[in-house]
Amino acid sequence: MTMHKGRCQCGEVEFEVTGDLGAPNACHCSVCRRISGHYFASTEVAKGDLRLLREDGLRWYHSSAKVRRGFCGTCGSSLFFDPPHRDWIAIAMGAFDAPTGVRLSLHIFCADKGDYYDISDGLPQNAQ
Repeated sequence: MTMHKGRCQCGEVEFEVTGDLGAPNACHCSVCRRISGHYFASTEVAKGDLRLLREDGLRWYHSSAKVRRGFCGTCGSSLFFDPPHRDWIAIAMGAFDAPTGVRLSLHIFCADKGDYYDISDGLPQNAQ
C-alpha cells in the first residue's frame, strides 16, 4: 500500500495519505491566489484516506459557505481545501514530502489568474 506523508513548514501539522495520489490541478482563482500567495496546486483524496498525525497548529478558515481551508496557525502554511459536504479533501502539493509520483495535469479558473505570470506549460486551461 502506497503511503504519502506531508506537513506544514514548522511541523505543527503532519499528515499521511493512504493510496496513490490523483493528478493535481492548479487553481488560479483570486481566493486561492490570496491564500497561497500564488496559485494553489493540490490533489484530491478521499477523506477516509487522510490521517492527521499531528494537528496542534491546524486552524480552519471558512472562505465561503461551501468551503473551509486548513492552514497552520503557527507558520501559516496553506494545507487543505475542504468542502465539508463532499467525500474528498484537496491537499496542497507543496506540503507533501517527495517523491509524490504525480505531475500537474490541469489549470482551473484561468480567467482569474494574476497578470504577472503566464501559463505556458502546455497543460489544459479551464476558464472556470
